[in-house]
Amino acid sequence: MRMTLAQKILQRHTAEEIREDGQIVNCKVSLVLANDVTAPMAISSMLDMGAERVFDRDRIALVMDHFTPQKDIASAMQVKFVREFARKHQITHYYEGGNCGVEHALLPELGLVGPGDVVVGADSHTCTYGGLGAFATGLGSTDVAAAMALGETWFKVPPSIKVTFNGSLPEWVTGKDLVLWLIGEIGVDGALYKALEFHGPVVENLSVESRMSIANMAIEAGGKCGLFAADRKTLDYAVAAGRKGDREIAADPGAAYEREISFDVSALTPLVACPHLPENVCPVTEVKDVSIQQAVIGSCTNGRISDLREAAAVLKGRRVDPQVRCIVLPATPNIWKQALAEGLIDIFMDSGCIVGPATCGPCLGGHMGILADGERAIATTNRNFRGRMGSLESEVYLSNPAVAAASAVAGHIIHPAEI
Repeated sequence: MRMTLAQKILQRHTAEEIREDGQIVNCKVSLVLANDVTAPMAISSMLDMGAERVFDRDRIALVMDHFTPQKDIASAMQVKFVREFARKHQITHYYEGGNCGVEHALLPELGLVGPGDVVVGADSHTCTYGGLGAFATGLGSTDVAAAMALGETWFKVPPSIKVTFNGSLPEWVTGKDLVLWLIGEIGVDGALYKALEFHGPVVENLSVESRMSIANMAIEAGGKCGLFAADRKTLDYAVAAGRKGDREIAADPGAAYEREISFDVSALTPLVACPHLPENVCPVTEVKDVSIQQAVIGSCTNGRISDLREAAAVLKGRRVDPQVRCIVLPATPNIWKQALAEGLIDIFMDSGCIVGPATCGPCLGGHMGILADGERAIATTNRNFRGRMGSLESEVYLSNPAVAAASAVAGHIIHPAEI
């Protein structure tokens, strides 16, 4: 059988022969992930099941990234509960405080996820690791609890949609724009329980960080996962992160796909997803002059060093509009240090930005950037649902880092080329 990338990775982790999409298979997992919002539920479920120990203390990651440092008593109690569980079970990969970062940027950086892995997490954006050639997906806390205890879980083998990007990326257009285009094309349920598998010359030329940004938002199209072949570029990234023994992995030529989508990106312009769904996509020029009160540059989608460089290139020598709060959140401590070493932090501070710790922060309406009634934000985050960043009467527009930075300077949404 000629296999898609999803089929091929799952086959490596199951003793059952995968024969078709829709088949139920039991798979060994490479890593189980939970954070400060979801881990308490998973741990409680695990205890309710009567499980007395985790399957492997080295293959569970608990990342306290959503509220760090804790914003109130409730969040402090959640972290305390997880911390005590981690100590009791001697969890190797527990992250809080100064060594913590946004989970989906931190784990790849630490080499904990990589090509051919099966990763499950109690967070919907676990699909990020598909940018490294891993079958990675979010599960409910109960399923994650079982995986923490057993080291395995079941999947229905997802059908795959082959997405091919041809041409070459124009100036100011990034991986974020590619995934926004796709979501706008197929809708927020266009890949429901399907694997989005990305191909083409544009994909081959993308950085691994850009691939992860695209895979991160597969869930915004309803996808089970977003997958990129692991090529030489991927292996170089994995080696730099301290991994050994990874191999290239790709779909078999002639594999069967449920649907194929091809798009020439050469004429693409930066895109914006308008409230209140990621599928409400249009060129940035169509929402030009929409005023904003906040810009957020960060998150598991666009908080990596390449994203900060893009934003800094726009902000250098310019000032943020005095009516705008521009919040910059490097996704991990190492990214923060690299941004500092490269002078990016100086650029952000000199331009009037607020630079915060490595946290999810306002992305989920957590803290450090909550919107009031009637306020609008442009953000490099992944969701713009009603009330996502604060008030139900606020609005969130999604964009790439350069558009967010340019809009912060202009005080309204704008194409970076215009400033």
